[in-house]
Amino acid sequence: MLTLLLKLLARCPLFLLHAAGSLAGVLVWLLDGNYRRRLADNLRQANLPDYTYLLADSISQHGKGALELLLAWGRPADAVSRLVRQCEGWQHVEAAIAAQQSILFVTPHLGGFDIAGRYVSSRLPYPLTAMYRPPKLKWLEPLMQAGRERDNGRTAPATAAGVRILMKALKSREATVILPDQAPGAGDGVWASFFGKPAYTMTLLPRLAHATHAAVLFFFAERLSWGRGYRVHIFPMQGSFDGDRQRDAETLNRNVEALIRLAPAQYLWSYNRYKQPAGAPPAQQVPA
Repeated sequence: MLTLLLKLLARCPLFLLHAAGSLAGVLVWLLDGNYRRRLADNLRQANLPDYTYLLADSISQHGKGALELLLAWGRPADAVSRLVRQCEGWQHVEAAIAAQQSILFVTPHLGGFDIAGRYVSSRLPYPLTAMYRPPKLKWLEPLMQAGRERDNGRTAPATAAGVRILMKALKSREATVILPDQAPGAGDGVWASFFGKPAYTMTLLPRLAHATHAAVLFFFAERLSWGRGYRVHIFPMQGSFDGDRQRDAETLNRNVEALIRLAPAQYLWSYNRYKQPAGAPPAQQVPA
């Protein structure tokens, strides 16, 4: 019954989902003190202009992002793709395909990241394999998996077996997608500056890029106002990975920061980005 209800909600017009999500974002902000403090503290830590305005907008954007996941998972792939009104940077994808180069797509928790993944998947001539972690709400996982494993979509768990799946896809000159701002497990990351504060940062993504010589493209779907849809942005990575874990982590975070600055209110500031994973060494001061 609940799954059916969620699928029905996914059919609602985007402007209604975003309106409901905006209200939900405000309610969660008012009711959950831990969430409220983490969102406000992480956004303040970023030291971006117009903090007060960004905070108010971010509260609304968090709710919109939560409800639009139902749309990304529940609607047919072509219907999701049609919500993208504009795509800037697709020529970088075409260049990699023409060069017979595998592609490592990178998108943080920014804007409609699942919408962006569905859109990119629909335009590729081969599968797009996405690494994922099971949601904390276990009943959501079948809905999420069904929504992502459609048409060209494939998934790989955030395990050693999942890494092998990603490596196989890249060596087959296909494409993968990774969220770079998830805190990795102990031993799978290093402390690197993220908006001026140490954040435990994954080393997997640079290792994959270095081992397979994949084209690394950063992208996200900017949420347009009033439920008008999305604008997808695609950028080649600035700098390069050289195999040094610390330098590669810093390069990764600088590219993620540059993407976030394009639509800072749409980043998931409530995510506990600065936590110390179990078994990881304590954070040390790192250069900003």
